Amino acid sequence: MDDPPVCPRCGSPVAEPGEVDGWLCARHGAVDPLQPFGWPSVEVAAELAAGLSLPIWLPWPLPPGWLISGLGYAGRSRSRAAATVLACSGPSPLGGLGELLIVAEEPSVGLGGAYAGLDAIDPGGAIEGAAAQAKIEIGQHPTSLWCLSSPSDRAVYVGEAAGCWLWIVLHPASAGYLLAERLALADLRDLGAEIEMLPFSAQTPRLRLSPTTRGRHAG
Repeated sequence: MDDPPVCPRCGSPVAEPGEVDGWLCARHGAVDPLQPFGWPSVEVAAELAAGLSLPIWLPWPLPPGWLISGLGYAGRSRSRAAATVLACSGPSPLGGLGELLIVAEEPSVGLGGAYAGLDAIDPGGAIEGAAAQAKIEIGQHPTSLWCLSSPSDRAVYVGEAAGCWLWIVLHPASAGYLLAERLALADLRDLGAEIEMLPFSAQTPRLRLSPTTRGRHAG
């Protein structure tokens, strides 16, 4: 039996929509539900690439030894997605295993903030007027990123791309060194036949939200 959709802000169950109301979280009201994750595979990636209305960003090329460990979306349907997320994992530049979650989302969805472990839904106030701390390449264009104060077990960067908030969450915090290597992102929807060559691993448990996932750190 598939997991039910959950709130993208807190991971709580959501009530199915009625004729007028959307999906409802008892804590956050109307939300764009985080849909159940399919097992990471070429088939799931191709299905999402064909139907998503938002970018689903991935490092491209993937760092050596890294595998895709999950991908999915929040919204009523793929064609009405309000957020997407892709996870990958591999050897951290400073040793051990690193994990990377990349979220693209419309304003006020809250998925990126949940994975970041923050109370904020959108990062706008935290970066307004501040200097960017990093840059990545998206479609051969430099994109600025701002580092947010976050729980000590991760590094969190935010920016804007394709009209959406871009969240990059790295575990452990030392995996943030990946950004020093001029990380480049591509939209899964643009890969075409190259999707067939993507490497996959088991699904990371970090994608599954629970009511205790966020709210660990204010700031």
